[in-house]
Amino acid sequence: MSANGIVAALAVFWLSMGAVFWPASAEEIPAEDPGLKDVLTDLLKSMEEPPPPPAPPGRRLPFGATEIQLSFAPLVKQTAPAVVNVYASQQQQDRMRSPFEGDPFFERFFGGGKKRSRQAAALGSGVIVESSGYIVTNNHVIAQADEVKVAMSDGREFESKVLLKDESIDLAVLKIESDEPFPTIEIGDSDALLVGDLVLAIGNPFGVGQTTTSGIVSALARSSIGISDFGFFIQTDAAINPGNSGGALINMTGQLVGINTAIYSRSGGSIGIGFAIPSNIVRAVVHAAQNGQDYFERPYIGAGFEQVSPQIAESLGLPRPTGALVSNVVNDGPAEDAGLQPGDVVLSMNDIVIEHVDALGYRLATQPIGSKARLRVLSRGEEKTVELVLAHPPQGAKPVLITGESPFAGAQVAEISPSLTQRLNLRTKLPSGVAVVEVDRNSPAAGVGLRPRDIVLEVNGETITSPAKLAEVASQDTRWWRFTVERDGRLLRQTLRF
Repeated sequence: MSANGIVAALAVFWLSMGAVFWPASAEEIPAEDPGLKDVLTDLLKSMEEPPPPPAPPGRRLPFGATEIQLSFAPLVKQTAPAVVNVYASQQQQDRMRSPFEGDPFFERFFGGGKKRSRQAAALGSGVIVESSGYIVTNNHVIAQADEVKVAMSDGREFESKVLLKDESIDLAVLKIESDEPFPTIEIGDSDALLVGDLVLAIGNPFGVGQTTTSGIVSALARSSIGISDFGFFIQTDAAINPGNSGGALINMTGQLVGINTAIYSRSGGSIGIGFAIPSNIVRAVVHAAQNGQDYFERPYIGAGFEQVSPQIAESLGLPRPTGALVSNVVNDGPAEDAGLQPGDVVLSMNDIVIEHVDALGYRLATQPIGSKARLRVLSRGEEKTVELVLAHPPQGAKPVLITGESPFAGAQVAEISPSLTQRLNLRTKLPSGVAVVEVDRNSPAAGVGLRPRDIVLEVNGETITSPAKLAEVASQDTRWWRFTVERDGRLLRQTLRF
């Protein structure tokens, strides 16, 4: 029964009993006896629900139908001109199949078949973040492109230069030129987002033209999405579709809080589960491009980390699986200097709780190189605070070009260093080998299928420990070659007559 119903029932009951119990005169009513109004008031107060908790500053529910009918149009008008279309094209060589393909005599004298050229194209979106023409987009939009063009919402088109691209984070920075300043969207603080905040997604889905959709922040710090090595996504239900990659996710003050990157879908279209890269990492990447870097250099701390499993958490006395477990520490590195040891668990960084290992990677990547980070660590059952210096990744020697008549001629190789590991996004854990940095397009190395990021481990029974060792083995006078290459974590073994 509602409160009003209870009041009415009590009033009827009270009045119906008044003929029997109603006092004859006011003098007969004791001064301390409550009246009907006071009794009913106290009763209703006892039935009231506790007041809801106050909304966070700057956030509240709509006050009624009038506010619900308010429009996003002023916000879209302010930000949409800074969201651009990105067109990437690449010339590809396809080999026409021949009925004699695979015949050694035919291929020796007539080649492996004719090649034909075709143009592959990719379409995405981008966001202008600096009036001088700096544009942020996704790396997968322009990764293999020979030419990248940018189209503004007002119809203007510009040739762009790729300043930086990073596969591990899936971000790229482009530059366009004009005598006039470009419209921009200010980069906001993605750490200020809360689940439930309203956001707009602006991009060019399916190439139909600039489109704006609305939604809320569905979740924060999403990891293990399988999109890239990056594991700290903003999840939103704002409709994101193919072509939206690189577009803007903006908050209700018109600030960029994310770069739309991917969706979860079984059909290829939006089902309300989209992911965006937080703007705080975007800001760091743009800063790197402005400083002349062609890839995003992350701080080096000289330690490896793993996820804290429920079993590990229980053995360490943690109430739940949280933090990042130190798996190894490099000698004479910043982590060792700070006192970190294998088996320690990093619980927080700069007073921000570390929920999982990807969160620690994100927090470190957003800090400038040369700064210090304050870590709260569980070590041998006790909590302590350590100060960690965020250093430049150690550089290795310059790449070496392999020459001669071997299958490796035309490949530039280098020893594996922390800097090269970041630059090429290497995933190897093997102690030996040299990395292929670049391959000349028409070289023997390209002909046998070597690619950048390949790691040459062994050639003709010789373990490859340095570029000099590979150059020595490649100078052998032989026609038969056996070699082992690691590619994206897989071992490939090849035997050929060259």
